[in-house]
Amino acid sequence: MLTIKQIRENPQRAAERLAVKGVDAAPVIAKIEELDDLRKSLQNQHEALLSEQNAIAKQVGALFAQGKREEAEAAKQRTAQLKEKSRELDERLRAVVAELNAAIVALPNFPADIVPHGKTAEDNLVVKLVNDVPPLPEDALPHWELARKYDIIDFELGVKLTGAGFPVYKGKGAALQRALINFFLTRNTAAGYLEIEPPIMVNEASGFGTGQLPDKEGQMYHATVDNFYMIPTAEVPVTNIYRDVIIDEKDFPVKMTAYTPCFRREAGSYGKDVRGLNRLHQFDKVEIVQIAHPDRSYEALDGMVAHVESLVKELELPYRILRLCGGDMSFTSALTYDFEVYSEAQKRWLEVSSVSNFESFQANRLKLRYRTADKKTQLAHTLNGSSLALPRIVAALLENNQTPEGIRIPRALIPFTGFDIIK
Repeated sequence: MLTIKQIRENPQRAAERLAVKGVDAAPVIAKIEELDDLRKSLQNQHEALLSEQNAIAKQVGALFAQGKREEAEAAKQRTAQLKEKSRELDERLRAVVAELNAAIVALPNFPADIVPHGKTAEDNLVVKLVNDVPPLPEDALPHWELARKYDIIDFELGVKLTGAGFPVYKGKGAALQRALINFFLTRNTAAGYLEIEPPIMVNEASGFGTGQLPDKEGQMYHATVDNFYMIPTAEVPVTNIYRDVIIDEKDFPVKMTAYTPCFRREAGSYGKDVRGLNRLHQFDKVEIVQIAHPDRSYEALDGMVAHVESLVKELELPYRILRLCGGDMSFTSALTYDFEVYSEAQKRWLEVSSVSNFESFQANRLKLRYRTADKKTQLAHTLNGSSLALPRIVAALLENNQTPEGIRIPRALIPFTGFDIIK
């Protein structure tokens, strides 16, 4: 959530920055300014009434002590009138504050100055390309055909058990999933990230804290009886560990990693782009999260991007890194880098990671602050990234490593799988 200071110190600039995300924020910003002015006026009136009440209350006792009962009774009546007016003002002030907060919450985060202008994924900027695509047999198969051929992923069984978008991994397919999870967690913890095993259901406050609510409630599975939400990413519970927490400045950076299954109701459109593992309702993902000092959060972002790149390199996959344009960024992000790996069998790029800096946007919702050396409190910056999302990594590994003998396992992954080929 943006702060009122961010919006009000330069409203025109605020509108221009949000326009990069394709948002016409000028009317909302004007409404926010109007409501904030009204809030200040009501607050001043309310404080003046309370001050007057306190002053009269002190007089009443003195008037009674002096035997001035009639004047004392009149003062008490005046106090009662002021209390009623104060109550009415307080109710109006609460309503204005609620309307003001609702208006601010509706605005997305400011994009960073280096975010490219654009409306769709076609406008994203490729900042790095490592396109060492392996040669494949002429009869190369897409991963859903390979999964059937080697009996390692059963999509039809998943439909029987649950529905489309819930695959069942079998044999070496299940072993490959487990190996990738362990590989990612091992590399992440070696890089200084504390492993967390969080719940996979969160309450409404957690969903609000990281920005999924109220923006994405339609995309989340909702257990209505308990008002819990199935997590779309480990970012939600892990970042919320620090909701309503004040961190000592000396404790930066806070680095955490977690493996969780993830759940997303929206699985996209029909067709080849969502076949097999390309888009699922349930999938496995390992996440990295950082809480950083505002002066060093972009340095932290660069470090996270480099770390994710090292994982993709170890898996020997062709990849590219994109800086997302304003129109393709998330509601909460200030700057996002996407990683895509190339699927030679499908002849397309597959997104496997987003690494983002949210600056203070999530921290303001979370009330996540840090204490400076002079004992003042400031909002921290939060960051997160997929490290990595498994479905499309698995798809690319299967497709790019198929040989006449079977599916080759990348060298770095063999200690985790215990086998070097799927036959």
